Amino acid sequence: MTDVADLSALSEKLGVVIDPELLSLALTHRSYAYEHGQIPHNERLEFLGDSVLGQAVTVRLYTQHPDLDEGSLAKRRAGVVSTLALAEVARTIGLGEFIKLGRGEQLTGGDDKDSILADTVEALIGATYLSVGPEAATALVMRLIEPLLDDPDRYGAAIDPKTSLQELAAAQGAPAPVYEVTSAGPDHARTFRAVVVVGDLRTEGTGTSKKHAEMAAALTAWHQLSGRA
Repeated sequence: MTDVADLSALSEKLGVVIDPELLSLALTHRSYAYEHGQIPHNERLEFLGDSVLGQAVTVRLYTQHPDLDEGSLAKRRAGVVSTLALAEVARTIGLGEFIKLGRGEQLTGGDDKDSILADTVEALIGATYLSVGPEAATALVMRLIEPLLDDPDRYGAAIDPKTSLQELAAAQGAPAPVYEVTSAGPDHARTFRAVVVVGDLRTEGTGTSKKHAEMAAALTAWHQLSGRA
């Protein structure tokens, strides 16, 4: 259960003071809401935050890159607003520990699932918009995604990490990536764990599907292999 101290600590990490009720709502996953008498959860805020995020990133890319055509701008936008990219942002601020989850999601590692992390980031953006206005929400978006915008090489990896990893491995003369996937938990809340091996490099990823787990593992491997270049 997230307490007031936790919310204060998260506000410091975000760099903005959000109305406590809205902040708490943004951190309430539907699984927690269902287990506590169908209380409100963060999906409406997520819907709002997704629009704010998309607009902020689009305007930033359009104004900062007058030389790029529509296709290039769209590719860059997709790279930084994707589930994998937002989950990456969430992990940098330790967001998982603040999310209120139902027991089933807690037991299956919901606080580190890409989809839950990404959705919560969007909900926080929506809560910021309602609490302190559009300018503050845009500023929050920029603080969160600026590192991604400044790293063009990662765009393709965020959109299609498995292909990007395969291409990078080939370019470095490394063996083709090999994946192994296992799953655990009941059918309605199954969690998948993927391991990808590229030569002597081995990374892991988790997700709510085999595809998402492999993508998460591939993105981590891509980052590590890129660092060797």
